[in-house]
Amino acid sequence: MPKSPKNGGGMMKYKYLGRSGLRVSTLCLGTMTFGFSADKDEAYRVMDAAWEAGINFFDTAEIYPVPPHAKYAGNTEIIIGEWLKDRQIPRDGLILATKVAGAANGWFVPPIRHGLTAIDRFHIERAVEGSLRRLQTDYIDLYQMHWPDTVVPIEESMEAFDRLVQSGKVRYVGTSNDTAYGLTKALMTSKYKGFARFETIQNNFSMLNRRFLDELGAVCDREQVSLLAYSPLAGGVLSGKYQNGFPSDARFGVYAAMDDVRMNAQANRFAGERSLALMGRYLEIAKEAGIHPVTLAMAWSLSFSFIGSSIFGVTKTSQLPEILASARTTIPKDVFVALDRAHADILYPMG
Repeated sequence: MPKSPKNGGGMMKYKYLGRSGLRVSTLCLGTMTFGFSADKDEAYRVMDAAWEAGINFFDTAEIYPVPPHAKYAGNTEIIIGEWLKDRQIPRDGLILATKVAGAANGWFVPPIRHGLTAIDRFHIERAVEGSLRRLQTDYIDLYQMHWPDTVVPIEESMEAFDRLVQSGKVRYVGTSNDTAYGLTKALMTSKYKGFARFETIQNNFSMLNRRFLDELGAVCDREQVSLLAYSPLAGGVLSGKYQNGFPSDARFGVYAAMDDVRMNAQANRFAGERSLALMGRYLEIAKEAGIHPVTLAMAWSLSFSFIGSSIFGVTKTSQLPEILASARTTIPKDVFVALDRAHADILYPMG
């Protein structure tokens, strides 16, 4: 059984999400590697180490692990549920977040429920029952829409989520991979219909991908919605490990080798020529500042008012120390300025 978390030792910081009663560590353990890149034994070691470090917030999804495949879908939740039981983790001491797969009319067709998913009452209820069973719990702290549905009216979706909250199966709800319009529309629907509202939004956000700093950041600040930043290391690009090509055991190395055009494109988009050029500048800045590049990238993601928690994923415990260090790292102003200048020079050159 892992040791009790070091909540009082000052190693980890905690924040409330949105307007909710969920007080979470500002570092969140992402689990999408569990059951594929990380086997059960290694997943246990990672969860043990995260828990002992004071991380009380784990994020998963019904379609995990990734890359999504019908053969493996749900395995990540099963591993987490077994860990909770085997380690005798106090259920009310851990904040569990999971997700209902988005609609099949979205960015890809999920390999569950025969590819007919939607964010309607039927699929939301089926999904939550499956997650509760696999996680071996009677409630989920934060239940999220994995990506939006462009067909089912948001009123129907929010009513279905609200029913879960009223039933006690879910404490709070959130969205993911959403837009400023989508989040605002959902918030207004909840306000005028009296439904539980989205307290969080989980979107891609990193030194490499800063799109959230536009309209979504403003919406979150003004409406008190917390961002759960995923991929703060840009799929590992911000660690510097892709500077000399695609490692065969790294995420984009796996994607690049797959017989899947969509996965190949994702690998080349995140680890493309401009991204790697920018990372070269970031590595120079990190070296001059005396900060490990992983720690720098994670600390950057934690530096904004709308951030609730930053979600990291690892495949082995040896990757944790530099990530954990970010919780107690403050980036000097001159380093922030240098990072911004590099980003502007390479990704958005003028003239």
